[in-house]
Amino acid sequence: MATRFLLAFAICRLIVTVGLTLDPTELLRLEVEGFLSVEPADLGAASRDFGGMKNAEPLAVLHPASAEDVARLVKAAYESGQGFTVSARGHGHSIKGQAMITHGVVVQMSGSKKVAPPRVSEKFMYVDVWGGELWIDVLSSTLKYGLAPKSWTDYLYLSVGGTLSNAGISGQAFNHGPQISNIYELDVVTGKGELLTCTEKKNSDLYHGVLGGLGQFGIITRARIALENAPHRVRWIRVLYSNFSVFTQDQEYLISLHGQAATQKFDYVEGFVIVDEGLINNWRSSFFSPRNPVKISSLNADGGVLYCLEITKNYQESNANTIDQEVGVLLKKLNFIPASEFTTDLPYVDFLDRVHKAELKLRAKNLWDVPHPWLNLFVPKSRIADFDKGVFKGILGDKTSGPILIYPMNKNKWGVKNSVVTPDEDIFYLVAFLRSALDNGDETQTLNYLTNQNNRILKFCSDAGIKAKQYLPHYTTQQQWMDHFGDKWTVFSKRKLEFDPKHILATGQRIFKPFFNPSAPLL
Repeated sequence: MATRFLLAFAICRLIVTVGLTLDPTELLRLEVEGFLSVEPADLGAASRDFGGMKNAEPLAVLHPASAEDVARLVKAAYESGQGFTVSARGHGHSIKGQAMITHGVVVQMSGSKKVAPPRVSEKFMYVDVWGGELWIDVLSSTLKYGLAPKSWTDYLYLSVGGTLSNAGISGQAFNHGPQISNIYELDVVTGKGELLTCTEKKNSDLYHGVLGGLGQFGIITRARIALENAPHRVRWIRVLYSNFSVFTQDQEYLISLHGQAATQKFDYVEGFVIVDEGLINNWRSSFFSPRNPVKISSLNADGGVLYCLEITKNYQESNANTIDQEVGVLLKKLNFIPASEFTTDLPYVDFLDRVHKAELKLRAKNLWDVPHPWLNLFVPKSRIADFDKGVFKGILGDKTSGPILIYPMNKNKWGVKNSVVTPDEDIFYLVAFLRSALDNGDETQTLNYLTNQNNRILKFCSDAGIKAKQYLPHYTTQQQWMDHFGDKWTVFSKRKLEFDPKHILATGQRIFKPFFNPSAPLL
């Protein structure tokens, strides 16, 4: 009764806000276990994201207590005479308002204490988790059994549903594939309000569509994630290169070892580009010794740019006596700058949660809640040298305002039936410009400057015929989306028609306009 009263109160507030464009009984009939809110704090939180460049306030926010709550809301939207949109929001880490809407209800998937906790199967090596669960909490739950997911993102305070709607990548992807390649089963609420379980064999079109589908076909309410035995510790190594060709040859060699025994390969392969001496000694963590700072000018950097290979080797405490030998054998096959090896050893959890520690430092300096004009690209291997010459040694100059990641992945680790789009080559690189815009008097760190630089990078790729694909994509016209998906567009649009025919879901992605109000802005 109390829930019904609160819901009725919220609906009355909603009517006052938007007039009589919605029939209040459509939402009053929801009878949700959670609650619908129009409180300013909830609306304000749902109107912002990590990117800090967009703002759009929804009509209301649903805090669900179950998958059935989500299904009831979406079904109400689907059957509504006037119509409204629905968008799922996890931890709000989108960059350009992808989870925002103004003509509908945001489902706040993360943060609910009423949903079922993660459930681990030791026998079958999987964990069932709520779609809004954060990966850091998934890790905490599985480690109690000595288990952990196989594939990660660099930052763990992201929702499961959010990363699976994109791909979910980190340095383990060369070996295990992205997170979407490590999912056994999903529960999904479609744009019709149906709650369906899907796998490779059951409702397979929905399963493949949702994975990397940018929220267009359904809201993930449960994911069954593959697990492996969790290592105890990590040997974390960084080595430097002054020659880009040698750097990429070594990266590509390391990811070619994915089929080898665990002792004969690294478990994580990433890298980053250094064009700013300030970043080499202060990148995401105090890794390089401040008492022995590295100088770009002292290393004969090609074109004023250095490249850092970042690799790790996982191990159990019982195997600690062999880790030095295993790492040594692998390092001897690499061609990094002599005496540029930096090594540390730490618990597995501390390595996975490394970026969060940097976040806390930035928050303490009020440098976290700033605009983040990030640009993530998948660049084909055949053109990565051209990209280096035109962007790293050209467009960027000597200031970056944030880390620039670069590492290769094996395409055969990505499912061809999923919605995510990658270059049509066996190996492609992630190049991620993870910059922060600051108002500190330096023009090269302003939002306008960095945004224009991103546009220059995209234009360079287009003019040079580099067939890069955006990861965490953002476009403003359907034609641009059609170009992005290429041969996958026909299947993508067909799935939209089947699973969200009224275009209710995730309109902040700006792919499809809702049928009930096609002239309205998509946010």
